[in-house]
Amino acid sequence: MNLDQPLTLLGNQSPNDFMRRYWQRKPLLIRQAIPAFKPPVTIAAIKKLARRDDVESRLIWRENGEWQMENGPFARLPKDDEGDWTLLVQSVDLHSDAASELMQLFRFIPDARLDDVMISIASHGGGVGPHFDSYDVFLLQAAGEREWRYGRQKDLSLEPGLPLKILSRFEPEETAVLAPGDMLYLPPQAAHDGVAAGDGCMTISIGFRAPTQATLARGLLEAAADQVMARVGLLGGPYGEPALPGPKLSAVYRDPGQPAVDTPAALPDALVAATLETVEKLRFDEALASRFLGCWLTEPSNLSVFDPPEGMDVDLEEDWPASGRLALDRRTRMLYRGKQLFINGETAMTPADAALRRLADARSLDCADPSCARLSDEARSCLADWLDSGWIHYRAA
Repeated sequence: MNLDQPLTLLGNQSPNDFMRRYWQRKPLLIRQAIPAFKPPVTIAAIKKLARRDDVESRLIWRENGEWQMENGPFARLPKDDEGDWTLLVQSVDLHSDAASELMQLFRFIPDARLDDVMISIASHGGGVGPHFDSYDVFLLQAAGEREWRYGRQKDLSLEPGLPLKILSRFEPEETAVLAPGDMLYLPPQAAHDGVAAGDGCMTISIGFRAPTQATLARGLLEAAADQVMARVGLLGGPYGEPALPGPKLSAVYRDPGQPAVDTPAALPDALVAATLETVEKLRFDEALASRFLGCWLTEPSNLSVFDPPEGMDVDLEEDWPASGRLALDRRTRMLYRGKQLFINGETAMTPADAALRRLADARSLDCADPSCARLSDEARSCLADWLDSGWIHYRAA
């Protein structure tokens, strides 16, 4: 992708211009971001997904002026003429190739931030009330029309005692009705309220992760703990394999010279000091942060189920195919940093060489690509394992 090339998707701005002017800064309304847009899934298909117990869904409606919410799966869904309801289906990209392909249009933003595709369908008047999100979101109108009121506001206080996070004092700055193909970008904490204007309304939300500092700190500490255990040969947890260079804290605490005490329940000062000294030996560096982030951000959803291949006739270890291509499964997440490579919550047991970085960036790899000839035996073995697990697929030419 040419990051300086204007895109219709971004209102004829280049990705570089959009990220500099709007990303995390201010809303942007884009008319006909995708001209002649057709929904990746039908309204009937979304309703069918909401009936499944392996799909996260919510139904929101107003009853006697009061907000109501129910979590799926749903044996029955309201009809359009019942009015004033919204059905939200999360992570549709896990269940639909077409929805997953739509998400790929936004990969000028790092995959580490890309979260999922949520699709909402609504009858006339349906919405979820004025609210704000703590993450960036693109709201793409897929079918019907929806009126959006939105803007930046400092007062983010919420109505108490409701099942939804509804703003107490919503003061919109802009109003726009979106038709199919129109899109609204909203940065974090931009207040917004969308109401379906007529039946058959479908809106697609492409959302982005925004971890809190507390989440990042806890994760880094967990990764450090896993590494401590891995280096002394014990089960290291998800961030411990393989062990990174660092101190091997296998020495046993010793206290020669400890005097006799008449307060045996008091913690010894020497033990407290030794504990703090041990923590000071831990190495919080780029390699550890990469290990935590790479494994955590590629961890598949607990709703992801990978399908092993049927009738596979390709051997990536012993007989590399001269044609065809490898493609990541739509549910697979793959990241890299330096020599570390991460896939579906694991650290790959092979360095992130050129071919594997290309697979991660493009989500596919031509088997005839010259970089494939330089794949190590370990890399081919990993690819074969991922193929067997359904994490990647082989497509014949």
